Amino acid sequence: MTALTFYTNPQSRGRIARWMLEESGAAYDTVVLDYATSLKADAYRAINPMMKVPAIVHGETVVTEGAAICAYLAETFPDAGLAPTAAERGDYYRWLFFAAGPLEAAVVNRAMKVETEPQMQRMAGYGTFDLVTGVFDAAVSRRPYIAGDRFTAADVYVGSAAMWYTQFGLLPKTEGLAAYIDRLTAREAFRRAAAIDDALLAEAAAKG
Repeated sequence: MTALTFYTNPQSRGRIARWMLEESGAAYDTVVLDYATSLKADAYRAINPMMKVPAIVHGETVVTEGAAICAYLAETFPDAGLAPTAAERGDYYRWLFFAAGPLEAAVVNRAMKVETEPQMQRMAGYGTFDLVTGVFDAAVSRRPYIAGDRFTAADVYVGSAAMWYTQFGLLPKTEGLAAYIDRLTAREAFRRAAAIDDALLAEAAAKG
């Protein structure tokens, strides 16, 4: 079996990859990095020059970026049934990259109080905050899961975005978003992943 190593910090987007790893059933080792030291060390910079987590190393393959990790693991561990069927593929990739692209850009800009002038909205790629978040809400509200009637790897990334943004008040928690989040947080793998990362946080806090 090819070794898989997961680099993370429990207070980061690494929680997305942890959830996906638990959903995939893959065996993996975890390396927890510290923002002030090991994340910036040469050993990790050789894996991810951006000095960000998450990252996975699977044999000779390095994958960074949460959406890419989700897609990679779904394809690499097909027995978990998290990759899209032919009928699901369009929506799977559409909303996976929508969440990683225009949605994140719009939410981050709003959090940083960056407003796009009307003449710059086309350049921004997401138009306006209200437009992109309205489209997102409609997408998660129309069916049980983002690509159809069953859970896929796209829901790990899209669902994580929905959870984080609503938790921090960056996205209105509409009825549709709330129902979608409830379906995802009820999953055994989600709860298992959250428990692992919460335990790591508690351990770090105890050490001071």
